[in-house]
Amino acid sequence: MPVATTSTTKAPARRGALLHRLDIKGAPYVFVAPFFVIFAAFSFYPLIYTSWISLHDVELATLDVMEWVAFDNYVELWGDSRFWNALQNTITIGVISTVPQLLMALGMAHLLNYRMRASLFFRVASLVPYATSVAAAALVFTMIFERDFGMINWALGSVGIDPVDWEADKWPAQVAISTIVIWRWTGYNALLYLAAMQAIPADRYEAASLDGASRWQQFTHVTVPGIRSTIVFTIVLSTIGATQLFGEPLIFGQGPNGVTGGADNQYQTLGLLLYEEGWKNYQMGRSATVAWAMFLLLVLVFVVQRLIKRLRSRTS
Repeated sequence: MPVATTSTTKAPARRGALLHRLDIKGAPYVFVAPFFVIFAAFSFYPLIYTSWISLHDVELATLDVMEWVAFDNYVELWGDSRFWNALQNTITIGVISTVPQLLMALGMAHLLNYRMRASLFFRVASLVPYATSVAAAALVFTMIFERDFGMINWALGSVGIDPVDWEADKWPAQVAISTIVIWRWTGYNALLYLAAMQAIPADRYEAASLDGASRWQQFTHVTVPGIRSTIVFTIVLSTIGATQLFGEPLIFGQGPNGVTGGADNQYQTLGLLLYEEGWKNYQMGRSATVAWAMFLLLVLVFVVQRLIKRLRSRTS
């Protein structure tokens, strides 16, 4: 004789089925929720709040007192010669540091990709500059490029070349700062390229070798196309890093001139201009405007990169 199913036995079954559905459908959202919470607290909210501050006249000492000025800060920034000078310096230092850095990293990764003695040692050693703090690296290079007692000027003097005032002159200062950036990030990018190279199937190199391709031809026709996405990734990272360059020129200035990027702003970057406006001139509204200008510059670079990629895909 069949047993009648009561409502008391159906309720636990319904709750169990509901909990099971919630576990299946809701668990992924629970796992990714910490990232979005941290992103909202430390990235999204500061971004929105910075945009709000940029529309006000507000000083560092009185952040709770804001005067609405709409887009006046952006108009003033557009007409400020210091902004265009900082933008130009940021671009030139970025190019001087990024292009040699990535080329050297590509060559270093190519050498490390071949079987060689103590390869593990060289791979670990390439990360030492990246692990070194920017303050320590900048201080050491500041002494190396010192005008009167620096190692570089000593080497130049030994071959009859007059000493260079690396900190006072525009282009020497930018070359010196770029040297610090190159030293710190070349090994890091080389390991990224190395990881991508090791993911390329070995049969591609075997096929190229059977076709009579030299090592250089294998590098240009097999290796570089195989790691193209990684190269684009490092270019994006280097562009972001160059736009936010701050620590190296600040410490290279050795004092008050570090904030202004030299006595004549000869190596002041957008990061230094942001710091000068906010923490030296106490104008947080203008500082926030510079921050948003840096953000919009990165967006513009990204849009241009996407357009170039689309045009290349259409032509090919």
